[in-house]
Amino acid sequence: MSTETLRSDVVIIGAGLVGLAAVVAFHQAGFSVILVDGKASLDAASNNQSDVWDNRVYAISPKNAAWLTRLGVWQLIKPKRTCEMQAMEILADDMRLPLALSASDANETTLGFIVEAKSLMQALMQQVESLGIQLLFDSSYHSLTSNLNNTTVHLDNHKTIECSLLLAADGSHSSVRQQLHIAVQQKPYDQTAIVANFSVEVSHNQIARQWFAKDADGNNSILAWLPLPDNHISIVWSVSNKYADTLLMLSEEEFTKAVLEAGNAGLGELKLMSPVTAFPLTLQKSHTLVQNSVVLVGDAAHQIHPMAGQGVNLGFRDVIDLLEVIKEKNQYQAINDSSLLKHYTRIRKTDVMNMLLLTDGLYRLFESQNNVVKKVRNWGLAATKQIAIRKMLVANAISL
Repeated sequence: MSTETLRSDVVIIGAGLVGLAAVVAFHQAGFSVILVDGKASLDAASNNQSDVWDNRVYAISPKNAAWLTRLGVWQLIKPKRTCEMQAMEILADDMRLPLALSASDANETTLGFIVEAKSLMQALMQQVESLGIQLLFDSSYHSLTSNLNNTTVHLDNHKTIECSLLLAADGSHSSVRQQLHIAVQQKPYDQTAIVANFSVEVSHNQIARQWFAKDADGNNSILAWLPLPDNHISIVWSVSNKYADTLLMLSEEEFTKAVLEAGNAGLGELKLMSPVTAFPLTLQKSHTLVQNSVVLVGDAAHQIHPMAGQGVNLGFRDVIDLLEVIKEKNQYQAINDSSLLKHYTRIRKTDVMNMLLLTDGLYRLFESQNNVVKKVRNWGLAATKQIAIRKMLVANAISL
């Protein structure tokens, strides 16, 4: 059987949030784009009609929400599937009062937006389809070859795609990364993130709440309550694998009670509104972001602790920065020019390293049982009650 050869400026492998956003962004920047994914196509027309929220939610920074708006995506999300965060409260150890961070501390209108994963995915897919971008779903590939000039993808359906630039947006277990033998640095947290949605008795007032605590065995525990519309919240509870096993064995009533007590009943009675799901937590960083004419983006490049809710924001920033670098090229440079991609790597390594240091550093700080570390930690949290420091923290939190 003969092989059909397709050609494109850019090929994007992976139809997750970052991959779909990249497809729209590169298309709107004037490049020919092909999206490849081994899964069946998501039906963009099947808007979520259920009032029950999907378990998976994301915290989207104001800058990335503005970028998604420029892509024509954000306005396609139903308003009832997003919720603004106006403030955040953080409590740890024996702090009697929470550390309160407000958007107004930095003269901003919002800290960010909580959005349902499914609704964001559907909005992205709707925009991709409306732009008439070439989509190859149910299209697995068996090999790819890459050099400084181009990348060739060999699909299982006897099609071959040649492109100047390939973006690997195929997740933390990236097959592209494995094909290219790019090593990754991994550090398991020995933790599991448990997620679920609840209705609450007392209004959350668009405030996100986070508790750094210890479980019954003395292990680190991070509980986040994220505001959803209509007096609902989404929780992300990062606990030791052992304690996760215990929590996942509980009945709905017992699990609800555990969440209620861990959050000091801060919003009154809770009612479970979704199935309880869980996923393991691992810190992961690719040793290189670029190899020849292939760029790793999103979870294929980096995976961080969910405590700061910045994982998908980092992925969007990968795409934004890559396009910014490419737009600065001169007329004689190809979009896969090695000097451009080296410049991109320098920019992203700084951003990613700062976020890795923040999230992993916070995790290690609150994990420590050393009395001196604990005293310094609590002193530092007390110091953040100073207005100038609060402003700096809020400005950094929304800058991504």
